[in-house]
Amino acid sequence: MKLVIYGAQGYALGACEAIRTLYPRREISCFLVTHMDGNASVLGGIPVRELSAYAQGMSVKEKRETEVLIATPEQVQPDIEETLENNGFRNHRRLTFARHAELMKLFHARLGRFLPLSALPVGCHMPFVRMYMAKSHVDKPLRDVGGLPDYVFPIQAGAACSDMRVADLADNIGEHISDRNGNYCELTALYWIWKNKMETSGSVDGEERQYYGLCQYRRGFDFTEDDLLRLADNDVDVVLPYPLPYEPDIHAHHERYIRETDWRALLQALSELQPEYAEAFPEILGQQYLYNYNVILAKKRVLRDYCTWLFPVLMRVEELSVPKGSERSDRYLGYMGETLETLYFMKNAERLNVVHGECRLRV
Repeated sequence: MKLVIYGAQGYALGACEAIRTLYPRREISCFLVTHMDGNASVLGGIPVRELSAYAQGMSVKEKRETEVLIATPEQVQPDIEETLENNGFRNHRRLTFARHAELMKLFHARLGRFLPLSALPVGCHMPFVRMYMAKSHVDKPLRDVGGLPDYVFPIQAGAACSDMRVADLADNIGEHISDRNGNYCELTALYWIWKNKMETSGSVDGEERQYYGLCQYRRGFDFTEDDLLRLADNDVDVVLPYPLPYEPDIHAHHERYIRETDWRALLQALSELQPEYAEAFPEILGQQYLYNYNVILAKKRVLRDYCTWLFPVLMRVEELSVPKGSERSDRYLGYMGETLETLYFMKNAERLNVVHGECRLRV
């Protein structure tokens, strides 16, 4: 049966690569999109087709024998199903969060890279875990409303920019950069965690069983109890989302969001402050995989080290940018944070025990 994938972004490309590796007998004919605007014409060597053009001239039998895997964010999958039905395609399946998580786990485990947290043995000791969930006063209500685990604490990011309160914790208390949220996005909450919760404890051993992290209102890990029990006893340093692939590389992906002058400012900031990382920067930008969303859970020591590295670089970029960061509000430093997270943890992959989990989109 012919297989096509609906979607043409990193989520769909990742699914395509996983299927081709795990199920090499399944031939993927093409990627489908509603409109070609903003989409590449070829992805992973496979053509990208507009649905209406693809469906035109196909017989009822051909459509019936075409299997469509919907590899898009879950919130748009129902609308895509309706569009497919209207075009005569009845044989379709959603690549839901749970299915995508299982697919990525098997894929990366097969290739021996981006080790899944769930592949580790379950331990006996429950660590201290505190995950802060960044919220904003402009967030739309979720349809998928459920209780939060007791280790997740909502924090309002950019609280200094609004009198409205949407969380008990706010990132404008204590030492903060809350008023710069327009550029830093959820990273103003990470800065608050670093400056107000990352104080050095008296016991280094104790810190090795303390995990702190940041997720977003709509994006975060869904850890099971077994996942939490895997952390300390397997000496996990950091949990990151499975990285998504982009073509031809992640630099081309970010060109859509970041001005070239800002990239030059970032490279200059790295050259001044972290020359070793500046040297590795072109190689990281030239590969396909990017850690999205600024979502992270790490040992207290590891997260503190990362923040100590990250924020001076971003603040130097603010000074070097044209116009300067203080004169704009276009989220560019939040996007840069994703690239810097990728740079930092890929460069330190041999030094740190990095594992991965699926980052769920709540709708």
